[in-house]
Amino acid sequence: MLKRRFKQNLSHEERLMDEAMRLRAQAKTLPAGYKRDTLLRKARQDETAARVSEWLNSPGLRAPT
Repeated sequence: MLKRRFKQNLSHEERLMDEAMRLRAQAKTLPAGYKRDTLLRKARQDETAARVSEWLNSPGLRAPT
């Protein structure tokens, strides 16, 4: 069985930030409650993951030689 491969047009960090913005917009339409809190938590996790990934890929971070 062959695996399908997709060429990504956006970086991982950009996709995470886009997802976070989409989740926040969706949460704004919901009343306060469990589902809204879950969406906001996922948005915060995506934003944190994007920042950490950006930091790990930064040119200032190098392995010791």
